Amino acid sequence: MGTEIAAQVAVRRLKERRETLATAESLTGGSVAATVVEIEGVSTVYLGGVVVYATEMKHRLAGVPEQLLAERGAVDPDVAKALAEGVRERCGATWGVATTGVAGPEKQDGKPVGLVYVAVAGPAGAQVRELNLDGDRAAIRTESVTRALLLLADCLKDAPAAV
Repeated sequence: MGTEIAAQVAVRRLKERRETLATAESLTGGSVAATVVEIEGVSTVYLGGVVVYATEMKHRLAGVPEQLLAERGAVDPDVAKALAEGVRERCGATWGVATTGVAGPEKQDGKPVGLVYVAVAGPAGAQVRELNLDGDRAAIRTESVTRALLLLADCLKDAPAAV
């Protein structure tokens, strides 16, 4: 499933469930949000989001604990989870989606190019996926957007509706 289809499925499921979404993005730099807002009628479900490219902004804007960032760095599954949970809480959304990783062209804090974490936080908790992607910077970023939206669509399919 491509990026646009994944976005359409996720938005349709959000609408059916009458639930909302917020995004926190690092390596994707707002591309998840940009993809979602291309879908007609998304204004009923998408609340907003933050681009938290700098590590410090992950704490300030999305509420990732400073100690977690200091101990593990920005590219970490628990950071992805905290980003999704933080943006969900701060925006008052039913669901939060987050991306963090290394798009390249060089390693970051010893983490290899292509290591990405996508996370979705919802009423029943959070799910994180580790991705080990190949390709250039653009390909890694595009695939990260697709995988984040696919994870959201899957979570929406499987989770009970929020009360």
